[in-house]
Amino acid sequence: MLTMLTMLAVNVHATGINDAFKHRQQQVGFKLVETGLDEQETEALHFIYAYAPLCDVTDYSEQFYIENIKQTFATRAEMPWGKTIPDDIFRHFVLPIRVNNEALDSSRMVFYKALRNRVSNLSMQEAILEVNHWCHEHVTYQPSDARTSTPLQSIKTGTGRCGEESTLTVAALRAVGIPARQVYTPRWAHTDDNHAWVEAWADGRWHFLGACEPEAVLDLGWFNAPASRAMLMHTRVFGDYNGPEETVLKTSNYTEVNLVGNYAKTAKIDFTITDEQGVAVPNARVEFKIYNYAEFYSAVTKYADQQGHTSLTAGLGDMLVWASDSAKRYGWVKASFGKDQAMTIKIAHDTVLPDSIDIVPPPEHAVIPDVPAALAEANKVRLAQEDSIRN
Repeated sequence: MLTMLTMLAVNVHATGINDAFKHRQQQVGFKLVETGLDEQETEALHFIYAYAPLCDVTDYSEQFYIENIKQTFATRAEMPWGKTIPDDIFRHFVLPIRVNNEALDSSRMVFYKALRNRVSNLSMQEAILEVNHWCHEHVTYQPSDARTSTPLQSIKTGTGRCGEESTLTVAALRAVGIPARQVYTPRWAHTDDNHAWVEAWADGRWHFLGACEPEAVLDLGWFNAPASRAMLMHTRVFGDYNGPEETVLKTSNYTEVNLVGNYAKTAKIDFTITDEQGVAVPNARVEFKIYNYAEFYSAVTKYADQQGHTSLTAGLGDMLVWASDSAKRYGWVKASFGKDQAMTIKIAHDTVLPDSIDIVPPPEHAVIPDVPAALAEANKVRLAQEDSIRN
C-alpha cells in the first residue's frame, strides 16, 4: 500500500512538472534538443524550464542548464550524503541554480572543484560548517547599493551585503550537494532594517547559519536574539513546493513559505474579510504590515479564499493588517498574535484611518546552543586565519 501511494505521489508530481513545462513552451516558444540526457536529467531540465523566470529561459542556453544538471547529479552520486536526501528536498533545494535575483553563472562547477576534497570525508553538518569557513575566506560584509551580485562576482570582489553573502553560501552548499535556502526577515519588528542568512538541510532537519560568518556549531549567529523577536521570516522555493511549512504565496516561478516558527514563538490568527453588511468578500487582498523605518511595511501579502478567509502564523507581537478589494474598498485591524485568534476586517469606501496606533514587538526568547570553550577558541583562530587569506 505504501509503495502504491509513493508511486502515485511521484506520478502526480511528474504530471505537474510536465503540465508547467508544456505551458512554458507555449508561452515562450522554445524547443529543447535534450541530447545525451537520461530520464532523471530530462525531468530535471523540464523542471528548471517549467518554473524559471522568463529571462532565465531566454538569456541562457540549454547547454548551460544541462552542464549544471549533469554536475548536480554527479555530485549527488559522489558525496556520501547524496543518497540520504529525499527527492523532493533535492529537487527544490539542490537542483536550482538561481538563489535570489542574481544573474546566473557557472559557480556550481567552480565551487565543486574548490570544495570537493575539503568536505567529502566529513559528516553533513561538518561539511556545512566547512563550506561556510570557505566562504569566509573569500567574502566579507560590506554595505552596497548593488543588487545582487552573482556568486562568482562576490568571490571576485571579496565583499557583499548579507544578500550577496547568503546567495554565495547557498550556491556553495548546493555545489557540494547539500540542500540550502536563503532566509529573509523582510523587516525586524523591534528595530529598523532587515537581514538575510542561510538554512541548510542535514540528516533530516534544517539548520541555520550566518552566511560568511562561520561559528563553531550550527544554529548559532549574531542574530539568535533578534530572530526570536521577529514577526515574519520567509524563503522563496523554486517551483511548486508542497512542504511542511506554511505557504504564504504561490507564483508561476516559486513558492514563498513562512519560516518564523524555526526561530521564534508563534501564533496563528484567522481573518475573515467582509463588507459593511457582513457579507464575505472573496479574493480580497490582505497585507500584513510591520512597523519599520517609520512606515507600515507590507511584509506578506495574501488573498482571501472564496469565503473571505485567510490566516497567518507570526511572532507574538502586533501587526497592522490591511484589506482591500478591486472595488477600492478597504479596512484594517491591529492584530496581536498570541492574543487574538479570529478577527473580522470590514472594508468600505469610507473607512476611518487612525490618528495613532500602538504597536508592540514580540518579547525576546533567544535559544543559544552550548559551545565548548575549546571549540569556540579553535573557531576564533580559524576566523583570524581566514581574514588573513582574504586580505
